[in-house]
Amino acid sequence: MNSFTYGDHITASIALAICRGSTRGALGRSSLERIKASRQAVSQIAESDQVVYGINSGFGPLCTTKISPEKTRELQSNILKSHSVGTGDPVPADIAKLMLILKVQGLAQGYSGIRESTLQRIIWHIENEAIPVVPSQGSVGASGDLAPLAHLFLPLIGLGKINYRGKVRPAMEVLQKEELEPLDLAPKEGLALINGTQFISSYAIKVLAQLHRCLSQADFIAALMLEGLLGSAQPFMKQLHDLRPHRGAQHVAERIRTLLQDSSIVESHKNCERVQDPYSLRCIPQVHGASRAGWLHLKEALEIELNSVTDNPVVINRQLAISGGNFHGQPLALPLDYACMAASELGNISDRRIYLSLEGSVSGLPKLLVEETGLNSGFMILQYTSAALASENKTMCFPSSVDSIPTSLGQEDHVSMGSISGRKALKVVDNLETIQAIELLCACQALDFRRPLKTTKLLEALHGSVREHISHVTIDRIFSQDIDQALVMLQEGLILEKNNQLSSQYHELFEQY
Repeated sequence: MNSFTYGDHITASIALAICRGSTRGALGRSSLERIKASRQAVSQIAESDQVVYGINSGFGPLCTTKISPEKTRELQSNILKSHSVGTGDPVPADIAKLMLILKVQGLAQGYSGIRESTLQRIIWHIENEAIPVVPSQGSVGASGDLAPLAHLFLPLIGLGKINYRGKVRPAMEVLQKEELEPLDLAPKEGLALINGTQFISSYAIKVLAQLHRCLSQADFIAALMLEGLLGSAQPFMKQLHDLRPHRGAQHVAERIRTLLQDSSIVESHKNCERVQDPYSLRCIPQVHGASRAGWLHLKEALEIELNSVTDNPVVINRQLAISGGNFHGQPLALPLDYACMAASELGNISDRRIYLSLEGSVSGLPKLLVEETGLNSGFMILQYTSAALASENKTMCFPSSVDSIPTSLGQEDHVSMGSISGRKALKVVDNLETIQAIELLCACQALDFRRPLKTTKLLEALHGSVREHISHVTIDRIFSQDIDQALVMLQEGLILEKNNQLSSQYHELFEQY
């Protein structure tokens, strides 16, 4: 098993590896030294006459209310209780686990005054799959993700619920079973636990990973559809894209050229009478490439965020505790909204190619992709589903980050709504992958009608891997089963894995962007 030291540079892939159990995270010597020094500074502040927000003062609009030294511990438990106002369905367990991982990573930087024992208890939850139940709604994305983080850490004080060994149980029941005592939070610890962007960041990690897979699959599936529809290879020529050198478009065009290289199908219609293809074929690099730019923007912003301190106040030393706005979710809210639109557009153009494959007149394929229509509806209604999902995605593309409703009696008068950005973006990516599953089915069916001509080794491998599980359609059947099977293949990465093994040239191309 790989290992990672919390407080070192982390990436989305490392966080996912810890979440999936292939990497173990632990506190190292340098992070423990930073944590100890920060804790000492907070303890000294709590015992002094100096008023520092959240250590010996109230919260939000109550920041001017001084808290006596003997009440500072009670204050920290109260903040977990009072801020546990989440509602809605629980977030997926892997999102909640990522939140735990990212919180340890942030606190291990050594600017929050947390105790080592508190961090070790959070790590216990991670390593023992004792994942707190966190409602999905309630965060406005500034003062961090207060409500979901409060629910996440209620089990530390024996409250809330835990998803443990396949069953949701009261936190106290789990602690007693494991012979663990609830924690008595020290000054500042409660505030340090609930301040931060770990809810937004966890959703961003999932969006980043899943959208990356969708982007890679999009080029494969589009190339397969291009072959099925006898599309031209000219729009992917390097000379064209050198004249408008957007990085994403150039990358996609190169991938498509690689996938179509030495295709017998391309050669078969080299001198056909069709002058140019519809945009959904001709503009694949421009559209897919622009979506890649959205993904890259999120990747760059997220990597900064994962290695940042998003607490408040930030304890530099005994003399300097800065009350600022590092918890504000706007740096992720905007890129998440951008990624949401990028994903929606991938699904939008995919739906147009699906429609094109059914229409028949442009490509000469049988209408609705079956030879005997009338009695059989063929692939007609699959496009209804892709259209419904594409439309649903469009309705979720209003950017949450442009909205703000003042909270905390006006003390928090501008918020990011980044938590909503994250939840919407992940739903759009989920819908996108289902649209891609439908396009994959249509592309394979279209290619069947080009036999005995063959496409390239890479695309034949893609077609063959689908046909191992899903047969060619001659008469109507329950197509939802085919969609589900194709979706599983995409989600498990079987198509990309199989094709990467066939071509080191493609594998290098895959890793570049």
